Formats: sequence, structure tokens, C-alpha cells
Amino acid sequence: MTSMTGFGAGEVCQAPWRCAVEIHSVNRKQLDIVVNLPKNLVSLERPVRQLVQESVSRGRISVKVTLETDEDAEIGALQLRVCQSLAKDYVEKHLALRKSLGDDVPLAPLDLMRAPGVFELQEMTLEASDIWPVLEKGVKDTLITFIDSRNEEGKHLAKVLSDGRERVSALVREIREHAPAVVERYRTNLQSRLEEAGLPLPLDDERLLREIGLFAERADISEELDRLDSHDKQLVQFLQSDEPVGRPLDFLAQEFNREFNTIGSKANDAALTQLVVRGKTEVEKIREQVQNVE
Repeated sequence: MTSMTGFGAGEVCQAPWRCAVEIHSVNRKQLDIVVNLPKNLVSLERPVRQLVQESVSRGRISVKVTLETDEDAEIGALQLRVCQSLAKDYVEKHLALRKSLGDDVPLAPLDLMRAPGVFELQEMTLEASDIWPVLEKGVKDTLITFIDSRNEEGKHLAKVLSDGRERVSALVREIREHAPAVVERYRTNLQSRLEEAGLPLPLDDERLLREIGLFAERADISEELDRLDSHDKQLVQFLQSDEPVGRPLDFLAQEFNREFNTIGSKANDAALTQLVVRGKTEVEKIREQVQNVE
């Protein structure tokens, strides 16, 4: 079992590049991948998404990539560039001007800052094809740690769901044991009410037997209990599966709840109603945890 929440981080260095990748995910019914790349590398978003899709089937996945050179300059950042040839030309022309006009034409170093073309801000760029090998390795390596974290969280979820399943099974057994006494309790109460009303009837009276038979038919929950047992077997199989089971588990939790609701509507017994309420509470706890399962 795998959780939909996880985190992975990795770094790959292949001169002159250093590629740092972070991947984290949160719950989402469908697969939603968000890739954050340096703007010079947006053409690589599709292959990065493809790598993630091969490993993940559900959740909102965020991938952040940072790329730097050995000079610690982040790709896409602005850098100050100096045109040395142009600066040299400015100085030579200035020296020639001083020679012809005299030494009263000073040139301070800061004057070159105002000289057009000597200093300029440039954005560091690169070809996407050149960086793909290191980026691909960075994403693949990070996906390994990311999947490991989801699997580790999945083990915890499986334990929580297994404990919840055992509590639900115990309640179903209690309901099954309690169910036969419901009809007998109804017959006793019916006789008591008739006697209190001054209308005592023998136990073999046809009208009394018919009423008790109708109640027993309406209160019969054997089919619902059998379906709950079947759902329990399916739940065990899902908990032991290595495949993504989030969606079928969510549907199964709804089916558990449906059967408890039907039992509750048929139950004309306070003790049975209490068991149903406890069962629905446990199923809701399971369903909340299922929302975290891939």
C-alpha cells in the first residue's frame, strides 16, 4: 500500500552543472503534476512529467528543479557581463585623446560603467538538449527517495486501516450474535403491551404469530450481514495488495456504510442501533484514512 503524501530530494552533479530536484505530493483524486523548471528549460516539462507518470498514479505531484553551474550561477539569473575588448578600446581611445589634448582629460574606472556596451546584464541561458541527461538522472534519483517515502507512509496507513477493519469485523460479529434476540424481544414486548391493554392472547394465536412473522421478515438482516462479510474479505485483499487501491477502497468504504445504514433502518432495537452507530463511526474513520491511499 502506498500513501499519496511523500517527499523526496536529490542532487546530481555533472560538470559544469549541479541539478537539485525536490518532489512532494498531497492528496488528490486524480493525478495532477506541476513541474517548476527554469524558464530556459520549459521544453523539458513534458519528459519530466512522463517520468513522474511512470511511477505515480494518483495525487498532486509538485516537481521543482534548480540548475546551477560550477560558478554558483543559477540558470535564468541575471549576471553582469563585461565586454573587455570594448573597454580596452575605450581606454586606448582615451589615451590617444589625452595625447592630443593634454593630460587634463582624466578617465576614472567608474567612467567605464557609464560607457555604452562595456557593462551589461545578461540572463544565463543554455540549450535544453545539453542539460537533459543530468536533469533526467536528477529526476529519476529523486523519484526513488520520493516513492520510498510514500511506501513508508503507506505501511503506517495499512496498519491503521487493518486495525479499523478488525474493529468493524468485531462489531459485525456482535450484530450477528444479537440479531436473533431482536424478534424474541419484540414478541415479549408485544405480549406485554397486549396484556397491559387488557387483550391477552395465547402464544399460538394466529394473529399474534402473523404479526411476529411480519416483524421478523422486516427485521431480517442476514443478507446485509453476509454482504458485510464479503466486503470484509475484499478489504483484506486490498490491504495485502501491492497495486494502487485508493479508489476501490473508497468505494468499498461506501458499501460498508450502505449496509450499516440498511441494518439501522431495519433495526427496531436500541442495542442493535448502538452497534450500527459504532460501526458507521469506524467505517467513517476508515474512509478518512483511505483518502490518503494512492
